[in-house]
Amino acid sequence: MTDTSIRVGLLVDGDPTAEQRAAEAWIGARDGAAVEVVSFDALAAGRALVPPASPEPGDADGSRSLGESYPGAGVGDGAGRFDVLWWHRDRPIGGANPLADAAPAVEAFLAAGGGLCLSLYAFAAVDALSVESVPPDRVGDDALGEPTGVLWRSLHADHPALDALDGLRHPLRRRGTVPGVRYERVLPRAGEPLASTVRGDTAVPEEVTVVSWPAGDGAVLGVGAPVLFAEPPTDGHAEHDPHLDATRDRLFAGCLGSLASPEAVPSPPESADDMRRLRERVDEAGEDGPGGRPAYHLTAPANWLNDPNGLIRWNGRYHVFYQYNPGGPYHNSIHWGHAVSDDLVTWRDEPVALAPSPDGPDRDGCWSGCAVDDDGTATLLYTGGAGRDQLPCLATTDDPGLRSWEKYDGNPVIEAPPADLGVLETDAWRAEFRDHNVWREDGTWYHLVGTGLSDGRGAALLYTADDLREWTYEGPLLTGGPDAGAVWECPELLDLGDRRLFHVSDYENVVYFLGTLEDGELVVDSEGLLDHGDFYAPQSLDDGDRTLTWGWLPEARDVADQWDAGWSGALSLPRVIELGDDGGIRQRPAAEVTDLRTEQIADHRDVRLADGDRRRLDAAGATIEIDAEIALDDAEAVELSVFETPDRAEHTPIRYERDGTLTVDRAPSSGDSESFTDPQSMSVPPYDEPLSLRVFVDRSVVEIYANGRHCLTSRVYPTREDAVDVSAVAEGGRASLTRLTAWRLDGLMEPSHNSP
Repeated sequence: MTDTSIRVGLLVDGDPTAEQRAAEAWIGARDGAAVEVVSFDALAAGRALVPPASPEPGDADGSRSLGESYPGAGVGDGAGRFDVLWWHRDRPIGGANPLADAAPAVEAFLAAGGGLCLSLYAFAAVDALSVESVPPDRVGDDALGEPTGVLWRSLHADHPALDALDGLRHPLRRRGTVPGVRYERVLPRAGEPLASTVRGDTAVPEEVTVVSWPAGDGAVLGVGAPVLFAEPPTDGHAEHDPHLDATRDRLFAGCLGSLASPEAVPSPPESADDMRRLRERVDEAGEDGPGGRPAYHLTAPANWLNDPNGLIRWNGRYHVFYQYNPGGPYHNSIHWGHAVSDDLVTWRDEPVALAPSPDGPDRDGCWSGCAVDDDGTATLLYTGGAGRDQLPCLATTDDPGLRSWEKYDGNPVIEAPPADLGVLETDAWRAEFRDHNVWREDGTWYHLVGTGLSDGRGAALLYTADDLREWTYEGPLLTGGPDAGAVWECPELLDLGDRRLFHVSDYENVVYFLGTLEDGELVVDSEGLLDHGDFYAPQSLDDGDRTLTWGWLPEARDVADQWDAGWSGALSLPRVIELGDDGGIRQRPAAEVTDLRTEQIADHRDVRLADGDRRRLDAAGATIEIDAEIALDDAEAVELSVFETPDRAEHTPIRYERDGTLTVDRAPSSGDSESFTDPQSMSVPPYDEPLSLRVFVDRSVVEIYANGRHCLTSRVYPTREDAVDVSAVAEGGRASLTRLTAWRLDGLMEPSHNSP
C-alpha cells in the first residue's frame, strides 16, 4: 500500500471497539491510504458506497473520515467510494449477522470490482454472502502460549500478501487471548485456502486461517489469523514485540493491497485444465531431480494424496480415484481426487469427483471406498464422516467420464455397526467402522467393512444385499489374533481362481491371507505381507484376465518438508497379483510399465565382482528402471547402490545377504536429518539361486520386485543433484551380475481436454 493509493471503508456495527479504532488508525497512517468508518445501517440502506459530495466527519450516512480526501471516481466499473471494504471484529458476533442485511450492497460492490476483507470474528460471517455456503467451523477464543501466526501455502507463495516477507512461516502474536476463527474439520466449498497456522516451530496445517474467494469482478479475503492492532497488556510477560508488529504490517498491507486490484484471485480448480495448471505450478516451483516429486508414479496435481479408491475400468478407460485434500499437503477434510488413463501409462488429471456435503453424513470427509458396475450404472460405496460417526454412503453417475456424481438421498446405507458385536470406540470415532469392498457373485452383492473390536482384534465384517442400498449383516469374514492389529483398514477380497486373497492394512503393514471362502468365512491356508516397505491401503480392479493393484506410498519425511513442497503422497506402479504354480502369491509390474522406457542406458553381462571392489555402473539417473540378476557365488552379500553421489556422501544401498534377506538401508540416503532413516527388509529365499530384481528409481521412490514374488517400496530423499549414480560391490567373497539392464523412464501427464 505504499506505491498506490487505497481507499478503505472500515465497517462497524455499533460503537467502534478499541481494536477497531486501532485498526482505523493503522490504515489511516499508511502512505497512500485513506480510511472512512462506515456503519452497517448505512451500508444496508445503500448510502455508504456512493462517492460523497464532501467526505467530512458527520456525513449523513453516520460515517466519519480520516486521512486524505477521496476522488469522486470509483474503482473498476463503479465500485464507487472505496476500493476495499474491511470488517475487522474482535468480539463474537452473537445474535443476527450484521452482514446479512447489507449483503446486497456488498455483493454489488464486489460485482463492480471492489474487495472485501473479513478479519477475526468477521471471518465467521462469510456465509452471509453468496460467495460461500460453508463458514469456518471453529469460532472462539485462543489463549496463546507461544508465537502464533500464518503458515502460508507454497502453492500461493507468489500472493501479494508475501511480497514484503521471506518464507512461508510468519508469527503474528506472541501471547494473550485472541479470536480463533478457522476451518478445521471442513473446508470452504468455493474458497481457496491460502494459509494455515504455525505455533512456535510447529506447523498446524489443519487450522486454515486465510481463504480467498473470487466474487464478481472483485474478491473476498477471510483472515482468521491473530491480526490485531491494539497493543496487548504486558501482564507480567515480555514486552510487546515490535518484530511481530512489523510482520503483521507487511502481511496485512499485502492482503488489503491485493483486494484493491483483484486481477488474479486464487480460487479452487474446477476443470481438468485447472488441475493441469495446478500440477504445472507445483512442478515449476519444485525439484525435478533426486528427492523430488516422482515423475512416473501417479501423484495428485498438488496437495495431499493417500489411499487409492474407486478403481474401475469404464468405457475402455482406467479410472483411479484417491483420497485427496484440496486444502494442502496434509491429511484432513478428505475429498476424492481423480485421474484417468487409456493405457496405464499416460494419465490425465480430472476435477475433484466427490466433496463433503455441508449438511450430509459425509460433512467431515468422503473417506475410502470402491467403485462397481451396477448393471450399467457406475456406483461408489465410500465412508462418510460426520462428527464421531463414519458410515457407508452411496453415489451414482450417468456421466460417461465419471466426473460428476449424485449422492443417494438415503445415505448412509448402513446406519450403525452391529449392536452386539463390540465394535471399538475411540476418542475420534464412535465406532471404528470404515472402508468398503463390494463385489457381486451369482446375483448377490457382497460388502466388506473394516473394523476393530473392543477386545483389541481387527476384523472384516461381511454384509449382503440385492440392490446396494439395503444391507444385511452376515458376520465376520475373518477376525485377527491379538497381534494382528487392533483395527483392520481397507479390506479387500480377491478371487485368484483356486484361492481367495484377502488383505487388510493394520496401520503399519498390508497383511494378506490366502484361503478359501466357505459359508461366508475365510479358511486361511497361509499369510504374509504384500509389501515390506512404504506401501499401504492397496486397492485392485478386475481387468479381464488379470488383477491390477495400486497402493499408497506415504511420505517418509517431516511434515514441514511436505508443506514446503506443496504435495504429499504417491501411488505405486500398477501391479499384477496372481497365484504362482506353487500356490503362492506372485507380483509384477503391469506389462504396460515398459512403455515408460525412453532410452536404454546400460546392458551389462557377466560382470564379476571381487570382494570389496566397488564397480560404478553406467546406469545413472533419478528416473530409471534396473533389471538385474545377481549370483552370490561365494560372497556373503552383494550391495546394489542407487541415488549415489560421486563421493558416496549420499547413497541408498540395496543389500542382499546369503541368508536371503534383502534390505534397503536408508541411513545414508539423505543429508536431510528429518527424513526417515530406518532400514526396511524382506526375506527372499532361496539364497542358492540367482536373485532376480526389477528396481524402479523415481526421484523419491525405490520400488523393488524380487524373484517375481516379493515387493519392498521405500521413500528416500537425496538432497544433492548429483545423487544419480549406480554401483555394485560384493562382500566376503566373489559375486556376479549375470545381467544388468537399465532404462531411463519418463512419465507424461496428458494435456487436459474435454473428451468424454
